[in-house]
Amino acid sequence: MALPKAKELVSSNPVVVFSKSYCPFCVQVKNLFTSLGATFKAIELDNESDGSEIQGALAEWTGQRTVPNVFIGGNHIGGCDSTMNLQGQGKLVPLLTSAGAVSGKSA
Repeated sequence: MALPKAKELVSSNPVVVFSKSYCPFCVQVKNLFTSLGATFKAIELDNESDGSEIQGALAEWTGQRTVPNVFIGGNHIGGCDSTMNLQGQGKLVPLLTSAGAVSGKSA
């Protein structure tokens, strides 16, 4: 039942970060979104009773087993490197804006 739960979270939030609270790469991505003023939902898999099941379901769904596992506007973005690369290319804020996670005025 973990995959429907993961898909529901992704479809009902503009940005979702499947994370682990102790993971430095997860913290980096969450700090980036915070600094951009983006609204996001962080799911701390190490604090969820079904976290390992969700992580397994995400691996099946996206092919990515590691965290952070980032979704913007319902689309799988990838992990920390992918998210940081989008920011470096100036593509992250437009994605966040089109997903409704940040207001257009900050772009």
